[in-house]
Amino acid sequence: MVAPVLARLRQAFRARGATAFIVAALLVGVIVGIAAAVLVWAIAVVTGAADWVESAVPTGRAALLLIIPLGLVVSWAIARRFGPGVEGGGVTATMMGLSLHAGYLPTRTVFSKIAATAATLGSGASAGREGPIVQIGGTIGSSFARYTRFGEDQIRSLVAAGAGAGIGASFNAPIAGMLFAMEVILGNFAVRHIQDVVVASVAAAVTTRSLVGQERILSAPVHGFREPLELVLYAILGLIAVVLAIAFLRAYRITHRVGLRLPDWLRPVVAGVAIALVGIAEPRALGTGQEFVGELLRTGPASDLVAPALFVLSLAKIATTAMTQSGGGSGGSFMPSLFVGASAGTGLALLAGPVWGFSTLNPGAFAVVGMAATFAAVARAPLTAVIIVFEITGDYGLVLPLMLAAALATFITERFTATNVYNQPLRQLGINLPVTEDIDLLDTVTVGQVMSTAPDLLDPGMSIAEAEQVMHRYHHHGMAVATDGRLAGLLTRTDLALAAGTTGERGTVADVMNRNPITVTPSMPVSAALARMAALDVGRMPVVSDDDPSQIVGMFRRASVVHAYHQALGATTDRHLYRQRLKQRTEPGTGFFEIPVPLGSAATGLSVRELDWPENAILVSIRRGTSVLIPHGDTAILPNDVITAFGTGEARVALAFLLEPSGDGEQW
Repeated sequence: MVAPVLARLRQAFRARGATAFIVAALLVGVIVGIAAAVLVWAIAVVTGAADWVESAVPTGRAALLLIIPLGLVVSWAIARRFGPGVEGGGVTATMMGLSLHAGYLPTRTVFSKIAATAATLGSGASAGREGPIVQIGGTIGSSFARYTRFGEDQIRSLVAAGAGAGIGASFNAPIAGMLFAMEVILGNFAVRHIQDVVVASVAAAVTTRSLVGQERILSAPVHGFREPLELVLYAILGLIAVVLAIAFLRAYRITHRVGLRLPDWLRPVVAGVAIALVGIAEPRALGTGQEFVGELLRTGPASDLVAPALFVLSLAKIATTAMTQSGGGSGGSFMPSLFVGASAGTGLALLAGPVWGFSTLNPGAFAVVGMAATFAAVARAPLTAVIIVFEITGDYGLVLPLMLAAALATFITERFTATNVYNQPLRQLGINLPVTEDIDLLDTVTVGQVMSTAPDLLDPGMSIAEAEQVMHRYHHHGMAVATDGRLAGLLTRTDLALAAGTTGERGTVADVMNRNPITVTPSMPVSAALARMAALDVGRMPVVSDDDPSQIVGMFRRASVVHAYHQALGATTDRHLYRQRLKQRTEPGTGFFEIPVPLGSAATGLSVRELDWPENAILVSIRRGTSVLIPHGDTAILPNDVITAFGTGEARVALAFLLEPSGDGEQW
């Protein structure tokens, strides 16, 4: 039954034209929309069963001590059976599949992820369904592209389209889905991917809304912004979002480390009991929290909510979400970060309202801005955070507070920690996903890297005849003219030819040179310098200091462009090989792996023999800059070294922890 359908699909998409690919994106979006609806229904079924058990037993809320651990054990067991990619949020697994496996995500993950997520969220554990539907959508896009025999780059597009469609379906926010796919999943805004992601996101949003109804999708009323002085409070809210984001990441790290010290089967039990204890004290900290967020977004100035309780609730949600992730649960961080931000924003408005004498504060508006700022800081995705709030509220009245708080929260959080909620699990394993190269190769090389640092120069007082001899000797068609390192002009063979009929050989270089040559600086990308060179139709340009435009520091010639291209191509090849090595590292069993030594590592300054190397790990080499060292016992470990070793997966994890920065490596 399936084989004939696949055969017809392959035949239909055999042309591989733009129209066929758009149709493919549309079909992916519809399928993702259906999968999102199935996930919503599955969670509802398990939730109903859990509520029935809770109401049927005489212990009441204490039944959570059985229900939540059971849900996490089921999720953990599904992950053990179908692969570790089933655990966790799903966004990280999608990013790994896209970067390390050429967009390959196993099809079986769709069904196992739905089952594990339903068990996790339906039982009451704390997480969001958006991360799992991103992975489900990416897997659907990957499977569709592979079964219809599209190429690798088209597979990447459809994986991103499926992931973006997942966000579009969850929030009825197709534009935010597109931005999430480009900003978080792909890490760039390559034009060739945009149209496919947009089509899939819109199709998924329409499909899911038609199947589950608008009432199951997060929405908010319109909120206005009238008093400019309120921007001060919104800026404070951005700072609060920074604290909450750092607490979010730190809680994930702590619970992950605690989980590693427990037997694997015991992790979901311990985490489930701990989550249940928090949930008995504060039930709102359980589940997705979407209904409570909706209430906060509709909160008015006369609310009976208590501000301190909302701040405590934010911390409780962070704790339960972190324990769910480390306990083997399947659920994302998207909705919990919105929950935390909305609670803090509402709490700030209620706390400041009685003493704020300039205007009447609207807690619902602060909830909107708070959830955008917190998600922007947690995920380092300010564009997605701002746009998703626009689409949820359907209004642009809060554009200034949103942009201020989100940008401020993102900027400051980046000063304190280099990780976000999606790449931190990889960093803990010593995996650093490379940045995608959907840019001009020459954007990656600067003029200073390829310029002639000791250029041949002419003196302004030199005769034309002498200048011709010098240019002939060095085989140059143009040379810079300078006095004591100060740029005076540029002389070319064309200038000499034009001057031959007027001054002959009696003039000096100063008489015929171009006194105002176009220059470039060492920090300028080669692509920009090349564009300037092409626009002026010249073959060389003096390079002047970034700090002093009169000081010549080199020459940029056509040969420099060739050098730059080869250097960039070599770096690209190196990154490709790095991806291949990373891919090998993520496979089960023994193999080679690389771990960078971060700044502040506890191993910095120690020799190889002084380190307590893990068992089952063999040190192979140390890459330092562009050099590769064959280490011996006295070789010192320095920051930014890249250690290559051979060993088991357990040895890789142990070595990654050995090289971690002291004090967790963050500036708290």
